[in-house]
Amino acid sequence: MRLPRRLFCTALLGFAAGLAGVSASAADPQQGAQYLVLPSQQPTDTGKRIEVIEFFAYYCPHCYAFEPALEAWVKKQGDDIVFKRVHIQGGASVLPQQRLFYTLDAMGLLNQYHQKVFDAMHLEHLRLSSDEQVFDWAAQMGIDRAKFIDTYRSFGIQARLRRAGAMMDAYGVDRWPLVVVDGRYITSPSHAGAGAPEGTTEAQQQQQALQVMDFLVAKAKADKR
Repeated sequence: MRLPRRLFCTALLGFAAGLAGVSASAADPQQGAQYLVLPSQQPTDTGKRIEVIEFFAYYCPHCYAFEPALEAWVKKQGDDIVFKRVHIQGGASVLPQQRLFYTLDAMGLLNQYHQKVFDAMHLEHLRLSSDEQVFDWAAQMGIDRAKFIDTYRSFGIQARLRRAGAMMDAYGVDRWPLVVVDGRYITSPSHAGAGAPEGTTEAQQQQQALQVMDFLVAKAKADKR
C-alpha cells in the first residue's frame, strides 16, 4: 500500500537506515545510494548552466531546517546553476500554502517573503491551512490584500499548481526536501546519508546532501562539455 505523501516529510532520518549496508558516502557518492538517476532525463531550459530544482513544502520541518544551508549553497554556486523551487502538492490543508508560494512568486515577492512564510509556520506556529489564514497573513505582512487575492485565485496560479503536480509525477517525488540536478540526478539528505554511521544527525545529513549536490553539478557540467 502506498503511504500518504505527507508522511515522507517526517521519515527522512529513518530512510537512511534502510540503506545502511551500502558502502559509500557523500564524499564518494554512488548511484543507487547517495543519488539516483531518472530513467529518462527531463527537459531543462537553462542552456550551459545547470538546473537545480528543490521540491519542498512550507509545513515540512525538514525543509525548514534545510533552508539556511541550501540557501548558502545556492549563493556559492553563483552563475553555474539556475535554482528553482517547486512546492509539493498535498491535501486540503497544504493547498493554501502551495498557492501562497506560487502567488508570492507571481507577484515578484518570493525572495522577500519566502523565509518569512517558513518562520510564520515553524516559529510563530501559524497553520496557514486555509485561504483566509493566508490572506490575513499576507495583509499583516503589508501585501496589498486585494491584489494578492486576485493573483491567488487566478488561472495562472491554477496552471502552476497543475505543473507542480505533473513535475512530481515526472520526477517520481516521494519525499521532501528533494533535489533534482540537470533534470536527471536526484538526491536528498536522506539519500546522501545512506550508509552513514548510526547517530548521524539531520544537520550532518544536510551537509552530506550538499556534498553530493556539488558532485552532481560537476558531473552535469562535465556532461555538457
